[in-house]
Amino acid sequence: MQPVLPLPRLAVIDLDGTMVDSVPDLAWCVNGMLRELGMPERSESSVRRWVGNGVDRLVERALVDDIEGRPEPQLRARALPIFMRLYAEHGATDSRLYPGVEEGLDFLQKRGAHLACVTNKAEQFTLPLLEAMGLRSRFELVVSGDTLPERKPSPRPLLYAAEYFRVPPSAAVMIGDSRSDVTAARAAGFGCVCVSYGYNHGIDIRAEKPDVVIDSLAELPGVFAEDQSLP
Repeated sequence: MQPVLPLPRLAVIDLDGTMVDSVPDLAWCVNGMLRELGMPERSESSVRRWVGNGVDRLVERALVDDIEGRPEPQLRARALPIFMRLYAEHGATDSRLYPGVEEGLDFLQKRGAHLACVTNKAEQFTLPLLEAMGLRSRFELVVSGDTLPERKPSPRPLLYAAEYFRVPPSAAVMIGDSRSDVTAARAAGFGCVCVSYGYNHGIDIRAEKPDVVIDSLAELPGVFAEDQSLP
């Protein structure tokens, strides 16, 4: 791979689907919720298509077995507390780091980039998952889905990170796996690198036209030209 981007001063990195495969835990919790409600269970492959827009939306999709569907408000109100309870107990049991994550983070840190984790997952689930995966100490800043009034695909969480580190958006990159990540990066004026393996509702992330698509964060040294850095 030929380097295509200058080294960033700030790397904002998504969590689920980019660094951590959390679907096994999410699917376990979805099916535990459905069992308590007396409803049919869903396949892990379905859950894999539904994740990426926060647990509220995941619960809604699971209840109706449809990525675009919405359940009756009363059913949603019954289901969500069950899911939240289960996920608090089983949020990092079967989740695993994707191969290459440690190598990619090592590369960025050794090159002096600030690291921020920006996710749509609520803080009560984000921080325990980062701790369980051995990632919490890697990040100077964590912006969860409920840290700000807006979350991805809004650019606000990315711009918040840029402001926090006093880095212009043009000197920052978003590393993610989904349309929401690409949309947020473009709106914020960030560069955008996406992984090919993540959660994008079954659609090839290349269709969203990020700057670069990689198969592993271990490929990041080939993405960034080390003789160039952003001002």
